[in-house]
Amino acid sequence: MVRKIEGATRIPVPGGKVIEEHVGRVNSGDESISIAHMVAPPGWEEPAQTPSFTEYTVVLRGSVIVEHAEGVTEVSAGQSIVTSPGEKVRYSSGPEGAEYVAVCLPAFSPETANRD
Repeated sequence: MVRKIEGATRIPVPGGKVIEEHVGRVNSGDESISIAHMVAPPGWEEPAQTPSFTEYTVVLRGSVIVEHAEGVTEVSAGQSIVTSPGEKVRYSSGPEGAEYVAVCLPAFSPETANRD
């Protein structure tokens, strides 16, 4: 079945980051996947989390910095990163901020993010 989704739902978060969920629990009622467009200001950071979903991040502009057990990985425009369920990670943006798309399987929820 083909479903057209009209627009996105803006998810409020602290720190000046903008999340627009196109597909997921909030905007389309999908629990198996979420797809969100995000814009984070320079120096934005969020608490560490140990999510129970796989997250695929495609950086469109600027850079996303991911802290994890093996160290720190900077992901620049044109690059991607995949984080696995049960892996403790912490996301932040670089000095130019970041614009990126995040895909979560299953869909993101605050409960399954397991934030510190």
